Amino acid sequence: MTEDQKRGRVTRVIARLNVGGPAIQAITLTKELERFGYVTRLVRGVEDPAEGTMDYLAEQLGVAPTLVSSMRRDPSFGDLMALLRLVALMRRDRPKVVHTHAAKGGTLGRLATVLAFPLPSRRPVLIHTYHGHSLTGYFSARKARFYTLVERILATQTDVLLAVSSEVRDDLIGLGVAPASRLRVMPLGFDLSPFTDDTDREARRLALRKLWGLSDGELVVTLIARLVPIKRVDRFLDAAVSVARGRKVRFVVVGDGELGEELKASSQAKTLAERLVWAGFRRDIPDVCFASDVVMLTSDNEGTPVSLIEAQAAAVPVVATDVGGTRSVVLDGESGLLSPPGDSAALVAALGRLLDDPSLRRRMGDAGRSHVTTEFTLDRLVSDHASLYDELLASRHGR
Repeated sequence: MTEDQKRGRVTRVIARLNVGGPAIQAITLTKELERFGYVTRLVRGVEDPAEGTMDYLAEQLGVAPTLVSSMRRDPSFGDLMALLRLVALMRRDRPKVVHTHAAKGGTLGRLATVLAFPLPSRRPVLIHTYHGHSLTGYFSARKARFYTLVERILATQTDVLLAVSSEVRDDLIGLGVAPASRLRVMPLGFDLSPFTDDTDREARRLALRKLWGLSDGELVVTLIARLVPIKRVDRFLDAAVSVARGRKVRFVVVGDGELGEELKASSQAKTLAERLVWAGFRRDIPDVCFASDVVMLTSDNEGTPVSLIEAQAAAVPVVATDVGGTRSVVLDGESGLLSPPGDSAALVAALGRLLDDPSLRRRMGDAGRSHVTTEFTLDRLVSDHASLYDELLASRHGR
């Protein structure tokens, strides 16, 4: 790219490239915005050992992130070192746009921008994306109030706040983080072609089922999630125990995390015994979806559940708790079934209904593929971001 083709330098900050939607978006935007003239430095911290990493995606796309080794998930004295490093990077690069992602990256990245450029007139355009939020359901009431106050203060210094779904936006408004006029909804987008490519689908389905010790005659229900409290894997196991009675069905958990050992030793896991497969982190998620008859997600909160987008792109129906941005992803009654998070009977009934009706699974699978491949495309996500950057930079120059 020549100097004349460049529209501006972007600094993108994310605390860690752990497995999940925020890391996928940060990496893909870093690469894909090049064709719109935006050259990006992706700044990342370090994942916890049990979180998994999306480094392989960065390698595939030729993205080389800048590592700030003291930037990690949990608060520590290392945050001060990370902040100083970010300030130094900002002052050296003098980006036109700083775009931060998720809680820790948003806090340190935005604070570093304000410190590096104290005069607002000389400050880069500052954008933050909420891929969900941790202001409810994660911390004690006292900590939640403190973190909410931090978000309110940082919001006053941010040019645009992006939410990945209308539900996340409404939550933030309700919590007083910012008024509606400061928040925009920008849904996620992905390269879904690996999930819509049905070439050798049956062979890939059978190969993975064989690896897991499953026969083709068995129904398979899969949960794809980090094994952390907010994902409520225990709720999935409870539903599995109930649904397993009288049905030829097996259950697969794809993912790992801090609760891994505890969940594997749980009474539900022991009851399911050989009917439950712990698959760990996997990169072949299209094949995971192909090998599944239903994909579930049983979280207490979600921003935009990527696993449900990917499952639907693979034409697999889904069952999920109706929380956060899930309703923006799943067409309830058309591409999947949603149930209230506290209603275990409804969750079991929804799963049982899909397992017992092959034609319903096919119809919902087809509807899901049509829905997500229209609403959650990578081209739309990238062009939306390029247009936003263009708009904000033009406004800044106008001022």
